[in-house]
Amino acid sequence: MKTAPWACWIALPAALLIWGLVAALLDSALLPSPLAVLQTLWGEVRAGELQHHLGVTLRRVMLSFALAMALGTLLGVWMGRAPLVNALLDPLLVLFLNLPALVTIILLYVWVGLVEAAAVLAVVINKVPNVAVTVREGARSLDNRLEQMAEVYHFTRWQRLAHVWTPQLFPYLMAATRGGLALIWKIVLVVELLGRSDGIGFQLHMAFQVFDVASILAYSLAFIAVVQVIELAVLQPLERRASRWRTAGVRHA
Repeated sequence: MKTAPWACWIALPAALLIWGLVAALLDSALLPSPLAVLQTLWGEVRAGELQHHLGVTLRRVMLSFALAMALGTLLGVWMGRAPLVNALLDPLLVLFLNLPALVTIILLYVWVGLVEAAAVLAVVINKVPNVAVTVREGARSLDNRLEQMAEVYHFTRWQRLAHVWTPQLFPYLMAATRGGLALIWKIVLVVELLGRSDGIGFQLHMAFQVFDVASILAYSLAFIAVVQVIELAVLQPLERRASRWRTAGVRHA
């Protein structure tokens, strides 16, 4: 069921109104008003701090996401199409699925050092198993009749990838993408909080040290706003495209 387009225009002002009323009633620095948070946000923008730290975090997110999706997709397709490989790697996959992200981050910082490579690698290691599990199910469900058609028409491997495999895997890749971004945002912030000297996570850590709730909320809301823009401008259009492809397939069937 789709949410009505006007719902957010009602929910957002209502949430801000409730926030403002509660902040006024409590009159505490632990819950600043929306105006105070907005002033803090504008101050960080004018100083250039918000743009710098937000850009650093987004760079880590995009790099980690690209690597995790590429490696997880290759692993998932391999395991989905090769039963022996799946039997050998499945226990390892389950192990990494249940390994807490915090443990991975700490171990990599200890083994590799407090460097950028360790930060990105920690995020990738935590996300690859989730992508692989999702894509593996898609690879298992590939239509053998389409494979036979590709053989009859002598499709090259690239033609099979573009016209046979990718359309069938697209819904699974979208599911992995949406879940991947939701998870990677969170892990990157923890990585920055524990061992980096820049980024949104680092700024949240510094604000926490002095109980600066206004800065915590300002940086958090800025980051959430960017995530929502990516959701509306990238992920939802891709999902609509996937839905059109499935609908067209049903009509032509």
